[in-house]
Amino acid sequence: MILAAALDLVVEVGCGDLTMEAVAARAGVGKSTVYRHWPGKLQLIEDAIRTLKAVVRPPEGGTVRERVTALLVQVATGMADSTWSSCLPAIIDAAERDPEVLAIHRRLAKERRQVLVDLLAEGVEAGEVSGLDPLGQPVDLHVLSECLIGPILVRRLLLHEPFDPAAVPALVAQVLPVPATPSGGTVVS
Repeated sequence: MILAAALDLVVEVGCGDLTMEAVAARAGVGKSTVYRHWPGKLQLIEDAIRTLKAVVRPPEGGTVRERVTALLVQVATGMADSTWSSCLPAIIDAAERDPEVLAIHRRLAKERRQVLVDLLAEGVEAGEVSGLDPLGQPVDLHVLSECLIGPILVRRLLLHEPFDPAAVPALVAQVLPVPATPSGGTVVS
């Protein structure tokens, strides 16, 4: 109830103007109840955000490409219409103004991105994803993960329209490098 009230206020007024008093009033509890669980608004905001960020996990079976696709479909679906996607602009704005919010935002984003980075590393190790870029340099898996998630975020945050989850397979096909075959061609999966 308190976390939901905090999220509602993040969407309505942003992180900077959110107060513990307003959260208590919205939740219908005393201010002391809120302070008993959270010493300040940043801890409350972080806990509230964590309730929104459902753990995104790739499915166990299938190729790495199929699992990357399934993971990104989950992300695109979540970003299309959710409380999280409504809160994200306020969180990004607050991160620009408050170093503590920036640290929280970076920590949560890193945790979320690491799932995809680990999956891509598994693909490179298994030979399903090319470990080299077109110039023959090692692929930076962090950048590759950002290239895969980036269009989903850009559509939601800059264009204010969701990335169609049905378009994720085409995104993966365009961005995810496939390994070269011994004859110099590429393996298409």
